[in-house]
Amino acid sequence: MDSIIVEHLSKKFGSIVAVDDISFNVKEGEVFAFLGPNGAGKTTTIKILTTLLDQTSGKVSLNGVDTKISKDAVREGFGIVFQDPSLDEELTAYENMEFHGILYHIPKDLLKKRIEELLKFVELWDRKDHFVKTFSGGMKRRLEIARGLLHYPKVLFLDEPTTGLDPQTRNHIWSYIVELSKNEDITVFFTTHYIEEAEKIAQRVAIIDHGKILTVETPKEIMKKTKTKNLEDAFIKLTGNNLRDEDLGTADQLKNRMRMRRR
Repeated sequence: MDSIIVEHLSKKFGSIVAVDDISFNVKEGEVFAFLGPNGAGKTTTIKILTTLLDQTSGKVSLNGVDTKISKDAVREGFGIVFQDPSLDEELTAYENMEFHGILYHIPKDLLKKRIEELLKFVELWDRKDHFVKTFSGGMKRRLEIARGLLHYPKVLFLDEPTTGLDPQTRNHIWSYIVELSKNEDITVFFTTHYIEEAEKIAQRVAIIDHGKILTVETPKEIMKKTKTKNLEDAFIKLTGNNLRDEDLGTADQLKNRMRMRRR
């Protein structure tokens, strides 16, 4: 069964085509990497998958639910860890978890049990009553992952979850994520600029550039096809060496970009 199905998806902002007729699927329980240079259409695609943007055309379904028709039902089925921190640093770890559970209407007894299970899983139970502002970057990321799993999502979206973390912490977090996927049969859809992370843990990789999907294969298949020794070299071979602008993922940003072009 497929957790995510994308069929002929396109997104336009005026005359700018951010996503250009892309199709791919992500299997249930799969760890799937979605890679692309800045401005390639990666952020726009993720925002459509997570119901933050509507597509111009095409169809997207998560866990069998159309994202455009039943947004609330879709949102109940996924968790997300954003690139930028989204925790309330003036609350404790436990309070951050509790507040999230209330938003998702998790019954009180179940919420208490689930919070304890997840904080122990990410090794933060002994810090449950500490304010988040006292946590290291790695601890905050682990807490965000625990929070994203609180309502039993079938799909976990991770938008560059290890950006700015040291290699030891990055490795620690990915170990948790892989274990989560195996133990709870969670589909993991992630983006990263650390291409070696995708090579190491992703079962399949999609590479997008200029709004189009270039390939969707296993890391080994991509390296074999491009005749390269690692996924990073394969990525560069497919997308080129040119420097890119930052990914413009919102309508306002794209409108501003269009205005600048007309001047």
